[in-house]
Amino acid sequence: MIFASLLNADFGRLADQVAELEETGLISGLHIDVMDGHFVPNLAPGPQSVTALRHRTRLPIEVHLMVEQPSQFARIFADAGAHRVIVHAEATAHLHKEIALAHQLGVEIGVALNPATPLHDLDYVLEDLDEVLLMGVDPGFGGQAFIAGVERKTTDCRRVIDSTGGAHAKLSIDGGVKVENAARLLLAGAHWLVVGSSLFSKGEIAESSRRIAAAMGVCV
Repeated sequence: MIFASLLNADFGRLADQVAELEETGLISGLHIDVMDGHFVPNLAPGPQSVTALRHRTRLPIEVHLMVEQPSQFARIFADAGAHRVIVHAEATAHLHKEIALAHQLGVEIGVALNPATPLHDLDYVLEDLDEVLLMGVDPGFGGQAFIAGVERKTTDCRRVIDSTGGAHAKLSIDGGVKVENAARLLLAGAHWLVVGSSLFSKGEIAESSRRIAAAMGVCV
């Protein structure tokens, strides 16, 4: 499954580009990065973008909260139409509280780990998650090169998920995903790939979607 990261989209043509993605039939959902300029050194769109897109597409929308104090943002984006919120383990000292809040809001919950964050940060919460998102780059900017060690981390994480009887979380990789490494990441254990610059950088969205899907072994 491919989730399209909109960080590198043309925000002047966002609705048109999302429609083009949807028309390919190859994109399973939209991934929206929210950045506060503190947790990561960048700023990204607010809930208005989610609300606008919610009325323009049938694709699911997941919101990746790269922010400090994520509980302050989760309710806002759930109300805006997100079907899943993703919080960073590094951003909170009370991960159980963030997970419980998402459940109260009626949205799915994911936890993201930066490349150097160990998998044991998921201990005791994994069974409550819908998604584990492994960052393939240090978060904040699109177009970065994939950090090689995350491929092994993917294999290790999938093994942990599969060995935990009550876990149903899907494993996704975000950052540095390209045609050249998509198949390897799936083979390493990823369920979903979040793809940004590889979809939008050349302005050929439909063709880029087909190339990524073909690399993943999807019939196009």
